[in-house]
Amino acid sequence: MQIRTPACRPGRPRSAAADAAILAATREALVELGWSKLTLGDVATRAGVAKTTLYRRWAGKNELVVDAVAELFGELELPDRGSLAADIEGVVLQFAAILARPEAKSGLMAAVAESTRDDALRERIRASIVDPQKDLVLEGRARAQARGELPPQTDPAEAARTVDLIFDVVAGAVVHRTLVSAEPADEEWVRSFTRVLLLGLTASTTTPDDPPSGPPAPA
Repeated sequence: MQIRTPACRPGRPRSAAADAAILAATREALVELGWSKLTLGDVATRAGVAKTTLYRRWAGKNELVVDAVAELFGELELPDRGSLAADIEGVVLQFAAILARPEAKSGLMAAVAESTRDDALRERIRASIVDPQKDLVLEGRARAQARGELPPQTDPAEAARTVDLIFDVVAGAVVHRTLVSAEPADEEWVRSFTRVLLLGLTASTTTPDDPPSGPPAPA
């Protein structure tokens, strides 16, 4: 998945190798130093580039950290496992595995905290991390509709609201589970979560091996 980042500044063409080294160095520094002690000078040294190289690409630490974390989430893919439930389980397990990585934990939590008082940073998080993951929701929903597992939605506005809601429920639950509660989002939890997502609260009254009592709710 391609990471959405603002257009680069005018000047010499950007080096993909330098960008990759800088983002990797940023994640390394996040793990070792944490957000508060991370500096662009330290990142430049680790990446083997001049500090001016960073400033030509990123306005400051906030933007750099968001892009470094976004690159991790760019690894997410929606597997085709044959059913809507199995597809959801597959992508949620991937998402939880990324959040379990120290660099994702420290970077995402710090960036979100900083964004509460920085509207531009909040927008960068939305564009670089949130919107690409919503594309996965669109892809999964379209695949399930093609299989006949979900009915089509002809109203674009309602369909967009549904996608937003699905993303909020999934991302919110997994982030809270892994980063706030510090509990594992393992296969058992993911199966239970998927059943509740598809069947609603009635899923909590059935055992994990019980078949669904009816078709999943429209999405």
